[in-house]
Amino acid sequence: MWLEPWGGCCILLPTTEGSTASEPQFSRFQAPDSDSFSAPVGNEESEEEAIHSADVIVKLKLFPSSECCFTPREHHSHNLLKQFQIPVPDGFVVKSPEAARDVVYNIGAPSVMKAQILAGGRGKGKYNSDGKGGVRIVDSPDEAYENASNMIGYSLVTKQTPPDGLPVNKLYIYKSVDIAQEFYVAITFDRERYMPVLLMSDDGGVNIESNVNQLQRFWFNLSTGITPEIAAYIEAQFGFSDDDMRMVTHILRQLVKLFREKDATLLELNPFVRTTEGSLICIDAKFNFDDSAKFRQPELVSLEEHAAEEKDEYEASQLGLSYIRLDGNIGVIVNGAGLAMATNDLVTLYGGNCANFLDIGGGATKETLSKAFSILQGDSRTKALFINIYGGIVRCDMIAESILAASAAMGGFSIPVVVRLQGTNYEKGFELGNNILLEADFDAAAKKIVELTNNS
Repeated sequence: MWLEPWGGCCILLPTTEGSTASEPQFSRFQAPDSDSFSAPVGNEESEEEAIHSADVIVKLKLFPSSECCFTPREHHSHNLLKQFQIPVPDGFVVKSPEAARDVVYNIGAPSVMKAQILAGGRGKGKYNSDGKGGVRIVDSPDEAYENASNMIGYSLVTKQTPPDGLPVNKLYIYKSVDIAQEFYVAITFDRERYMPVLLMSDDGGVNIESNVNQLQRFWFNLSTGITPEIAAYIEAQFGFSDDDMRMVTHILRQLVKLFREKDATLLELNPFVRTTEGSLICIDAKFNFDDSAKFRQPELVSLEEHAAEEKDEYEASQLGLSYIRLDGNIGVIVNGAGLAMATNDLVTLYGGNCANFLDIGGGATKETLSKAFSILQGDSRTKALFINIYGGIVRCDMIAESILAASAAMGGFSIPVVVRLQGTNYEKGFELGNNILLEADFDAAAKKIVELTNNS
């Protein structure tokens, strides 16, 4: 057996046949020491492992997260960083062009103006007003007023937003920083190794998504954080001076503290920069926090903001329903995320497009179904409604009763509805649902809803 020291603790690892005590055998769940504290993605692993290692960040950067997490806006993230003694610019939130002009007049130019939406890619995005991006540098108060007039009240389209973009109701403004070098820094969980991981790159900024192979990974123990051994390896990898490294170590340890104390699932600083004056400062931040930990994070919950386009998702979550908005015109109510994905696939196969999926889980009642119907019928894009229920935990007859009761309470459905019931008591459900279009076969139900949508 081999006692392997790492991160302030010892882990007992088995030796394999033919090995000696001088040849440690690493567990795949244990981050090795020395050279393997960090590895550039793709250097010494299979292609599949390399893709996964960067996948944690790449997916969070490129796609809206489907995890149970909530995300504060950038200016709230900056305030959190300040609370944990991590340097950020002094910024101001404005909601009008006049306020933008006043802020730039007071702090001086050049200044940076950032659209405050919960989506990445703002710098490369395009406004529906003037075609420019959501991050702009202005050189005068008048220029700030002019740009804010084309930003506030308009929609910004990025690779992470719906096709029509997201409306921008406020901007975050701070004095521009002269950047000598940009870094990427993030802490998240490596789901394959079952431990937190620090990711760093000396090529941060808007191009990080195309340079994920340069990400360095440093696994660490959440209880011990960034140990001197990890800090020394970071210093060697990135060539920080001793003075820089003292500040970098402080920032990373405070970031780990924030990650642990606030129940974060992702803390991303991009870019984290060295200025031409030699100071280190975080310019942009994106944070995700665990939804399940809201009960012990009242301060974070108070920061949540729900834009108009998120109102339905928020109301659904308050009822224990999972609602995700998509780009089609067929409303979908299901029980289970797997069934939701299968429903979306089959509807798409037959030429339809889902407007959403709404997962009612195992606790559907007349009240929750009424709210689900109200949400979907209130979406002007929804031309038909597909209710797809597999009766395991929930009984199909109860679902049928709830559908009929909710329909009666709403004065009937205003759009075509197809209900597919299968599973526990589905025969009784069919007996109750003689006034609605019922199908037991998944394939037939998907074809029918697409046909009704096309004819509506």
